[in-house]
Amino acid sequence: MKINWNYIKGFLLLGLVVFLYGFSHQKHTARKVYNITVEFEQGENLFMNYEMVNKLLIQNGKSVLNEAKTVIDLQKLEAKVLSHSMVEEAAVFLTVDGVLKTTIKQRTPIARVMSNTNSYYIDKQATIMPLSGNHSARVLLVSGNITEKDIDDIYLLVTTILEDEFLKKQIIGVQKTKQHQYVLKTRIGEQNIELGKIENLNSKFKNLKSFFTKTMADETIDKYTSINLKYNNQVVCTKK
Repeated sequence: MKINWNYIKGFLLLGLVVFLYGFSHQKHTARKVYNITVEFEQGENLFMNYEMVNKLLIQNGKSVLNEAKTVIDLQKLEAKVLSHSMVEEAAVFLTVDGVLKTTIKQRTPIARVMSNTNSYYIDKQATIMPLSGNHSARVLLVSGNITEKDIDDIYLLVTTILEDEFLKKQIIGVQKTKQHQYVLKTRIGEQNIELGKIENLNSKFKNLKSFFTKTMADETIDKYTSINLKYNNQVVCTKK
């Protein structure tokens, strides 16, 4: 009987592969988390720090450091990190050699609200974001008796200002009055700009830019104390 050595070699090779896979799998499942790393996108001026993130990476009341990889619930850890009010996006994963890695994209504030009762940021997604003890963002300041009902109006106003290079340089503050209208503070001339309600913003700002262009050209901008944009297609000014 002729022995087919090719079949025997094939079976031996298959057995070796199965053995190595089983050995590797057993070694992998027995491996523990030996290190935790945190990476921030755009890592300067962090509102969060590494310690804050590590406190979120808790499972069953304790740190996942030195825990077996097989007991780590990555989905729950990621959901916990994402639930933090300063986090916009996050990913939590394990490496082959036992490192728990967390990557975080923090929220981007566009305005700081200082109401009569609270102070916080509004981010680029119109979400309320708490202040941070680690960093203070240089953004447009919004003050007055502001409630959460005003967030959509403030977001529309601030984004309209920030999308225009001229307005972004000139408008340094926003105040909500008791009459539920808005007043803008300017960098040049220090005038109060009475905007009124958050409506017809494109038309109002077009008129404002025309006024600034004219008065800055003839150097009369400092003669005015207030600029009223509340009336349709008009700019009504008060002289000193």
